[in-house]
Amino acid sequence: MSQPFLSTIATTFSATFNRLRSIQSTNPELTPENWCQAQPCVTIKLAAKEIILTQPSSTVFVYSLGVLTTGVGLNFLWRQGHEASRMWWGIAMVLWGIGALLAGTSYQAFGYQIKCAGQKTCAWTSWWEVIYLMFQQVSMDALLVAVAYSCATAVWRQALLGYALAGAVIYVSMTFIGAIIPVKSLITFELMVGVSTPICLFVLGLNSWRYYTYNTSMDLALTVAWVLLLAAMLAYWLYDKSDLTARLWAKGKGVWFSQNDVLHIGLILWMIYIAIVLTTRINDYPA
Repeated sequence: MSQPFLSTIATTFSATFNRLRSIQSTNPELTPENWCQAQPCVTIKLAAKEIILTQPSSTVFVYSLGVLTTGVGLNFLWRQGHEASRMWWGIAMVLWGIGALLAGTSYQAFGYQIKCAGQKTCAWTSWWEVIYLMFQQVSMDALLVAVAYSCATAVWRQALLGYALAGAVIYVSMTFIGAIIPVKSLITFELMVGVSTPICLFVLGLNSWRYYTYNTSMDLALTVAWVLLLAAMLAYWLYDKSDLTARLWAKGKGVWFSQNDVLHIGLILWMIYIAIVLTTRINDYPA
């Protein structure tokens, strides 16, 4: 292939993926100059270059969640034995943990560098965040697969596996298309939550019914797990609607504690519960 042809391909490829930057921040007044007025920042020197770290306390929370969740997932995989359900719990948690690290990199730690530095106005999102959305939703589908292996008969298991696979493929495809075109409504956190919530409600209903019917410790533990997950999501939503983040921050005169911090602390507690209570209780449905 000729050099001009390869150069054209590379330019087209780069332009296509850079379209995502055309979506400006929901705050049109957010610029590189006032980025650190809207949220806490710390400037560090790395290899003689100054780097602005955003939301340092929030970064600690989300990276802690990512590392903890990945560790819980690896523990499930290490303990899986012949249990497919434990393997899928491990896959789900590793995907969730990696997703949290991706999210923390762009939403928090290096948000300025990724979405703002060198631009007149700040971008609304990044490929870090888009890939996080994909990982997060696929992890929820993997959890559904794990529950299917633990709690469903052969026919229902196949139906749930088909739903999880179709859901993952459709969501990832839709999100990728939304990022390429771009279409903002297809790459929002709210849409991802809307897609994953029915899975949470379904497994909560399934394990609650199974515990009522069979009185098993695994179903009780799973029921509590889904209640805790939904409680963390509800706490995030209520805190977000209260606008407490901006009120506490008071344009830099107060303290920083965001709705994401509420969610991540809730998920850290959820993950600790999973590590302590669920790891040894998850087993496959008897053949």
